Amino acid sequence: MSGATSAPGPGADEPRPHDEPDVHSPPAAPNAPTPDTPAPEVSGAYVPTPDAPAHDIPVPTAHGAPAPDVPPVPGGPGVPDSGVPAPAAAGIAPEAERALSPLTLVTAPIAYLRNAIVPLVVAVVAGSFNPWVLGSAAVAIAAMLVGGFVTWRTFRYQVGSERLEIRRGLISRSRRSIPLERIRGVDVTSHLLHRLLGLAVVRIDAAGGGGESEEGKLDAVTAAEAERLRRELLHRRAVLRGETAAGAPAAEAGTAPGAEPAPEADADEDVYFTMPRGWYLYAVLSLGYLLTPFVALATVLGFLGQVADDLASSADADAAAQRAYAWFDGTGEQALLAIAIGAAVVLVALMPVSAVVSYAIAHWGFTLRRRGDALVTERGLFTRRSVTLELRRVRGHELLDNPLERLRRAVRLRAVVTGLGDTATRATLLPIGPRDRVGEVVERALIPYRGPLTRHPGAALRRRLFRAVAPFAAAAAVAAFLAPPWVAVALAAVAALGVPLGVDRYRALGHGDDGRQVSVRSGSLRRAQAVVRRDAIIGWTWRQTLFQRRPGLAHLELAVGAGGGAYTAIDAGFDDAVTFAAGVSPELVRPFLVEGPDERPAP
Repeated sequence: MSGATSAPGPGADEPRPHDEPDVHSPPAAPNAPTPDTPAPEVSGAYVPTPDAPAHDIPVPTAHGAPAPDVPPVPGGPGVPDSGVPAPAAAGIAPEAERALSPLTLVTAPIAYLRNAIVPLVVAVVAGSFNPWVLGSAAVAIAAMLVGGFVTWRTFRYQVGSERLEIRRGLISRSRRSIPLERIRGVDVTSHLLHRLLGLAVVRIDAAGGGGESEEGKLDAVTAAEAERLRRELLHRRAVLRGETAAGAPAAEAGTAPGAEPAPEADADEDVYFTMPRGWYLYAVLSLGYLLTPFVALATVLGFLGQVADDLASSADADAAAQRAYAWFDGTGEQALLAIAIGAAVVLVALMPVSAVVSYAIAHWGFTLRRRGDALVTERGLFTRRSVTLELRRVRGHELLDNPLERLRRAVRLRAVVTGLGDTATRATLLPIGPRDRVGEVVERALIPYRGPLTRHPGAALRRRLFRAVAPFAAAAAVAAFLAPPWVAVALAAVAALGVPLGVDRYRALGHGDDGRQVSVRSGSLRRAQAVVRRDAIIGWTWRQTLFQRRPGLAHLELAVGAGGGAYTAIDAGFDDAVTFAAGVSPELVRPFLVEGPDERPAP
């Protein structure tokens, strides 16, 4: 395999210009640039800002090498404060330290018990309700109750001027400090028990270079406190970034100190979508939801098998096995076959019903709205989940479907976001729904793609057909000599089905540019069309195998640093791929192009 990769370039987030001098800044050094004197330009230099952390986007120097590390600034993000308050933090007073809701005494032990219930039940049943086993189970349950009390007594959090402080633990103590300006989102989740008790779980997603260790979780606080925390944290983050003036968030205006305000809608909130009841029926088009009964059956059979293994050592195990063998040797064979057929028919009949039910439980009341500078999705019947996505971190979107969904012109919508974990669920903007309705939401909430997609060369069709048909055809030929005839027939049938599959895969291939965004599409059983902003592309990669060089094909990969990290135009024409990338990002690609004799300037 060979390939060529261009140097990465800066992403979409650019440092904001400062029109006025900072009155809190120290006096400028001699010969330093002033607001009236433009600073000298340095080729390839890059100054990290809270909007664009330096570790997120590599930037080349003038010679294409990575830029040297910028020394930390005292008092900056991730550096201990020098003692002088940051300008943006002026006027923001730290809050008093707070504890979790007293109802944590109920939720925490139940959470511990939920994780240990299966081992406890198996131990009690396998131990034939031995007093020692029962006593051990009681001690374990008592330990869970004590653990819930310790969690409530030791867990404290404080929203400071610049950081969110979280400390917990009695014997092994931990303290977590999250810079407010690095917060990327605040998610609020309410499980069934939490909703019955009026509680919620707050998860803080932050970018500080520590990955998961930078995330904070408050389990559990009251629903009103969770909403207040979301508003307060996002408000203080905006103040620290200079995006808004200091002061109380709009939701807290006129609220008495120490009181918990009731949640209410933001003044700048705009609801883009509320899920109609008819959309739940689209669950029958999703293979994952259709297989829900089989997953549940496998779980039950696994549990019963584990219990049976534990009971096999009992004194009556041999006698029970002999009785079962005698029953099966008599009339049990026909009865077992009838039971198996009946169970299969029931499972197939339950597939669409269980798909709709499970889909409705997961997406009940799905809502997409805009709050300030963020998109917020809410969904769930028993577990209500709210996810916040900053618009400044959205680089584009994806449209996903499968063959069944394409027959009904249905599609799913997912955002392409930087620095977001669990993108399969957290980045979902719309569940399965009509393509026209999804397009209307894209028009309002995002930037739609308005250009055509370039069809890939005919050689790509031959490669798709070869990959879909050849392996099974070869296996069928071998099976014709070495295996029973039905095996060869089955493999030949699969090879024949590969023809329409290969054609559909080829028809899905395409790439295009509408002047603002770039789109790449591929796939058949799971077709995905990615749309990303042009200024979000930080690199290009061309990959060619030995089999692609002769027909002049190549995989063109767009490095984005968001969503899946990169999106690939499969089996595009090599020359067309190079021209396409050079037209989208000339500053990245042209330095790596070799000029032909006719393109070189005259001496």
